[in-house]
Amino acid sequence: MKMKRGVIFLWSIFACQSLHATLPERSVSPSHQFIIYGADVVLRGVVSDLAEQTKTNLLALLRQRDGWKIPVVINLQPQQAHLPEIPSAELHFSQTGFGPKLQLDLTVSQDLDASLMERELLRAILLEMIYRKQPNIAPGTVLVQPPDWLLDGVLALTPGRDRGSLVEALSTADKTLPLEEFLGKRPELLDSAGRLLYRAYSFALVQLLIEGPDGHARMSRYIDNLSNASNDPLADLKAQFPVLASSPEKVWRSAVARLSSGEDYQLLTFAESERRLDELLRIKVPGMSKSADLSGFVRQKPSAAEKAALKQLSQALLLFVWKVNPVLRPVAREYQQIATLLARGKRGRVATRLARLQVTRQKLAARMSDIDDYMNWFEATQMESGSGNFTNYLKAADQSLRSAPKRRDPLSVYLDSLADQFED
Repeated sequence: MKMKRGVIFLWSIFACQSLHATLPERSVSPSHQFIIYGADVVLRGVVSDLAEQTKTNLLALLRQRDGWKIPVVINLQPQQAHLPEIPSAELHFSQTGFGPKLQLDLTVSQDLDASLMERELLRAILLEMIYRKQPNIAPGTVLVQPPDWLLDGVLALTPGRDRGSLVEALSTADKTLPLEEFLGKRPELLDSAGRLLYRAYSFALVQLLIEGPDGHARMSRYIDNLSNASNDPLADLKAQFPVLASSPEKVWRSAVARLSSGEDYQLLTFAESERRLDELLRIKVPGMSKSADLSGFVRQKPSAAEKAALKQLSQALLLFVWKVNPVLRPVAREYQQIATLLARGKRGRVATRLARLQVTRQKLAARMSDIDDYMNWFEATQMESGSGNFTNYLKAADQSLRSAPKRRDPLSVYLDSLADQFED
């Protein structure tokens, strides 16, 4: 009996070792969502890092925490010469005994486009977000894919990404494509120039949506509801984003025009933002000789003309948020929210909010002035080489001193003679 137990024990050890030897090598990402099979450990590590960074960038854009529930299996397979029809990337969805599973098959070759891999990883991450609350999906169910404009727009907004080519593509376009027509485009059917323009439009749309009122949270809800999307993508967007509710085409054309002009590509300085904000807050109401400010609408309900002016201000502030200096961005957003409330006749606590905003702006202006003074002092006394910002001023001051008539009193003559001796 003991002999049989020993044989069984040894056989089980050999069987486990044999099974372990036949299992393919794999790597698990730090968040444990991505399980990578195939290739070598170095390439699996690179893919793991890219997947985690892609997810981190998306979560930062949405301002959400990582709450994944469906694992993503990434299968790295080498390119086979006798099977050229195998796609470079293919995403599969299946049901297992432990729940749904996403599998991304990536064909590894020497000319593999890293941007394509990043795009497909983002597609898998978004698909997991769409269906993480639906664990009992029937096998064979046709999944709703995240729209291509969402993929391209999110990638364009990745920190550190060069967007110069996208801005240039918009600036050289003959005319702005209508939003509804753009949403119906299929980018895989476009040539390289058309594909670049599609990416530029995607960048403009995603930026427009997330910079709107409560845009980051609304984008998260939009992604969550994509599984129930209708056949009208514009209607789905209007239902989630108030910025497109009333006149979507007008807002869309304005956003594209601002981006294509390069105004939104460069952020305003703090002083420029302050000046522009003051200009926007001087509200011009038809029929009134003087401009009004928001505090003037707190005491009584606005008239029809005043409501129209407040709505126009709200829209202008919404677009202004795109390019305002980041220090003043929360202030501009709150002004936009207040203008929206006043246009609807809601005045509760608006006076308190306006007073608080005014104090905040004064504190920010004082702090930014202190920072400027410190930076000027640092450049003048601590830096080995100057920035050149004050060169023209110093030249003008020197010329002014040289051109000034010399004083002939005894003290001035004595000081001039000492200066000449030191120069020699």
